[in-house]
Amino acid sequence: MSAVRNRIEVMHGVNLDQLGRRDAEQYGTLTLEELEVHINTAADELGLDTRFFQTNHEGEFVERLHRLEGLADGLILNPGAWTHYSYAIRDALDLLAVPLVEVHLSNVEEREEWRRHSVLADLASRRVIGKGPDGYREALEFVVEQRSE
Repeated sequence: MSAVRNRIEVMHGVNLDQLGRRDAEQYGTLTLEELEVHINTAADELGLDTRFFQTNHEGEFVERLHRLEGLADGLILNPGAWTHYSYAIRDALDLLAVPLVEVHLSNVEEREEWRRHSVLADLASRRVIGKGPDGYREALEFVVEQRSE
């Protein structure tokens, strides 16, 4: 039987610290702190322990990914604009052997052309886009489903 996957790292990238100030139509009205409370509540209901990380510095994001081995059983990632071009983050993610869920609050598939491409998508076990804060619950539920596999 597999080890129970209950330690979930939730990583937010560039500009996500500005939630609450950004376009509410695309990103909702929650601040990052409120979003993390929402995620943590869902995680508690599912028996998961969450840790949160946010930075606007790509190198710090990569360094955090490098330090996750053995510390996280799943990764929920919203890298913001880095999704579309950061091969450094992609390479760091490629080293991880945990379920990875890419989450975006807005529906990037219906936005500007450049937002429709993810250099991370093929590394993700699942992508959840355009579901606002509830997308994080879906991501957490997916990680729970992976427990028995």
